Amino acid sequence: MSIPVVTTIELQSLPKLTSGKVRDLYEIDDKTLLFVTTDRISAYDVIMANGVPQKGAILTQLTAHWFKVLKERIPDVKTHFISLTAPPSVSDQDKALIRGRSMHVRRLKVFPIEAIVRGYITGSAWNEYQRTGTVHGISVPAGLQQCSPFPKPLYTPSTKAELGDHDENITPEKAAEIVGHKYAARIEELALKVYTTAAEYAREHGIIIADTKFEFGLDEETDDIVLIDEVLTPDSSRFWPASEYEAGRDQDSFDKQFLRNWLTKEGLKAKDGVEMPQEIAEATSARYKEAFKLLTGKTLEEALAEL
Repeated sequence: MSIPVVTTIELQSLPKLTSGKVRDLYEIDDKTLLFVTTDRISAYDVIMANGVPQKGAILTQLTAHWFKVLKERIPDVKTHFISLTAPPSVSDQDKALIRGRSMHVRRLKVFPIEAIVRGYITGSAWNEYQRTGTVHGISVPAGLQQCSPFPKPLYTPSTKAELGDHDENITPEKAAEIVGHKYAARIEELALKVYTTAAEYAREHGIIIADTKFEFGLDEETDDIVLIDEVLTPDSSRFWPASEYEAGRDQDSFDKQFLRNWLTKEGLKAKDGVEMPQEIAEATSARYKEAFKLLTGKTLEEALAEL
């Protein structure tokens, strides 16, 4: 039996605040939100016309797992996560629609940057390096190979574009101008600490996290910087199988690079309205599920059965 692909969700019991590329945000009260993750997928900042089976559940359950791991390994890290259980204000009918794909979270002021950390040189960083010898305008050592590790992880922020626009790579100095120097240093410190901790955990479980992007919010009551949104998923990270890693070439991956490669090969990069063939959608889902099992020690179905 084929698994339904959920690209649109309309809850009746909560007001919707906004829809992003993948996630819909609903208001629970003035302090908390419900994050609902659909099966939509974007590549090159364009949303595909169809979705990836069970993607919303994979991202939600994996993010919750990471919040638990990070709290154990970095006790002072603060996140917006409250629960995988929808609050009583959500109707039973709506709960059935969002089972496994929703998170109850704190409502915070979001910093308008993507906090990207790169442990390995690939993607746009590799392209820039080949042209200029820099990454996000930062000087890095000469002689690096494609997909080789940096001497130490690099913090390379970008702007956080509105839906339909493109993120822009910026220097840490420019990020500080956007969010203020007071918060910029703490965001950079936290992003590097979380990445380093997560990369160590992932390597223990057979995955290299080549790079990832985080989002942070501000708790205005305490002035704390808080890790928000999804974290360390195949949507926001490059996951490589550690057993197959070899510098100097493209890597196989458990993330949406597979979809990006297909789009590029077919001449569909950054084009609107593209519908993935069923085999591409299912192969993407299979890669996401494999990463999920390696990192959590459970299949998605086992995780969902525990809810």
